[in-house]
Amino acid sequence: MLDVQKIREDFPILTREVHGKPLVYFDNAATSQTPQVVIDAIVDYYSNYNANIHRGVHTLSQEATDAYEMARKKVQKHFNATHTHEIILTSGTTHSINIIATGFTSLLSEGDEIIVSALEHHSNIVPWQMLCERTGAILKVIPMNEDGELVMDVYDQLLSNRTKLVFTNHISNALGTINPIEEIIEKAHSVGAAVLIDGAQACPHVKPDVKALNVDFYVASAHKLCGPTGVGMLYGKEEWLNKLPPYQGGGEMIEQVTFEKTTYAGLPHKFEAGTPNICGGIAFGVAIDYMNSIGFDNIAAYENELLEYGTQKLLEIEGLKIYGTSKNKTSVISFNLNDIHPYDVGTIVDKLGIAVRTGHHCAQPIMDFYKIPGTVRASFSFYNTKEEIDALVEAVKKAKMMLS
Repeated sequence: MLDVQKIREDFPILTREVHGKPLVYFDNAATSQTPQVVIDAIVDYYSNYNANIHRGVHTLSQEATDAYEMARKKVQKHFNATHTHEIILTSGTTHSINIIATGFTSLLSEGDEIIVSALEHHSNIVPWQMLCERTGAILKVIPMNEDGELVMDVYDQLLSNRTKLVFTNHISNALGTINPIEEIIEKAHSVGAAVLIDGAQACPHVKPDVKALNVDFYVASAHKLCGPTGVGMLYGKEEWLNKLPPYQGGGEMIEQVTFEKTTYAGLPHKFEAGTPNICGGIAFGVAIDYMNSIGFDNIAAYENELLEYGTQKLLEIEGLKIYGTSKNKTSVISFNLNDIHPYDVGTIVDKLGIAVRTGHHCAQPIMDFYKIPGTVRASFSFYNTKEEIDALVEAVKKAKMMLS
């Protein structure tokens, strides 16, 4: 069992007030909060060994390089990648996806097919649409049902020998649905297609094993994992990363440069042009250590308890409808209140010190499916409490009374 009150002491922001009320932070699906140990790592870097990496023989550069590469090893171990050089440190999930989408431009031909799911964040839709525009490939979509689950029978029908790539999120950011990625990966491989899994929403709740999944690409962001913004990772199987061309040209990604010809560095540096977010990468490693010290089994069990409690309490409010009712989901509750616009509900809830997300959550196709403008989304983390959920329920009741 988690000692939640002790854990909350690790997060200085949780002691502040908003509009004179204790902060209740339920926007964890957008970004998690940052524990003091990660904040300390950021301060330590800039206070004691701020220097560029991989290029200097002086002490500060060597210390920064060692810390940055140690962080890469932590990411490798956490995701169980075979090789350290299969971990590319990026600016986040969106950057990671775009590296792959751009790289496949030279590998696709007109008439090739790629498959995406109806549950995707825009960052796992738009890059593939752009890829189709560049190559003449055809984008196909796995549909969803009313519960917010993928219709896997249709996925079977979409797959063919023309399928070259399949993309889906591990967990829906808008609905909390946990997708059957093992089945998706296995069936895609049966027709020779590569698979990219967007793990941005999954990584705060589960510990993905890329080797066991046999996935070709897996992407994630540190700021969902109690780390800083502006840093993330791309895992790619060595053979795939070697096939793809560099994403950007510049320093660090080269082997030799002349005006006649440039040769590229090996992995992972081929995809890491320019000065990276050194401090962010180091702090990412510290955040992974912190999350593992709590334990992902403990996190999953406690967050499921919060999900069940929050679902039960919110559904007691007459006129409240929850979107995303899959039996296999994580601690996200998207809801609306009668015909009240979600923005109006969110505004009143904020005045009571409670942070929720309102809108389409960068998942407009999902909202179009339900024929709604958006939802109020409450997303719980391991540092949240049932008492905070009670405060949310009372705030929603007040919003209903004021807006009805």
